[in-house]
Amino acid sequence: MYQMGIQQALNQYRDAGMIAEVREANPHRLIQMLFEAALDRIAIARGAMRHGDIAVKGARISRAIQIIDGLRAYLDREKGGEIAANLDALYDYMERRLAEANLRDDVQILDEVSHLLREIKSGWDAIPQQPGASLKAG
Repeated sequence: MYQMGIQQALNQYRDAGMIAEVREANPHRLIQMLFEAALDRIAIARGAMRHGDIAVKGARISRAIQIIDGLRAYLDREKGGEIAANLDALYDYMERRLAEANLRDDVQILDEVSHLLREIKSGWDAIPQQPGASLKAG
């Protein structure tokens, strides 16, 4: 019972820190945070999959899909042209692969999607941050 209280307090502290970081983040950093959150959820799902924790695996994969869907929503299809269209298709592919990984308990698919996300994130990280830039990416 005591351990549960400590864990709950640590989670609340972490959540408060995350909320503060989101409030202070510029649009470029918010997109980076979405990539990081999706990668984190996939890593947790991977561990849960290896340990047979179906509930955690499903919840984390579902959350990763939601985050990737959020990244899709931020694509600026008008200004982004072909790059935005390609990212949209890639995000769609990753969402379908994550759903498949969940159904098949396939760690390799999780690794594939993680690799793709890291590749896109590294490209995003290389873009210089511009003060006052629009949140629309791509």
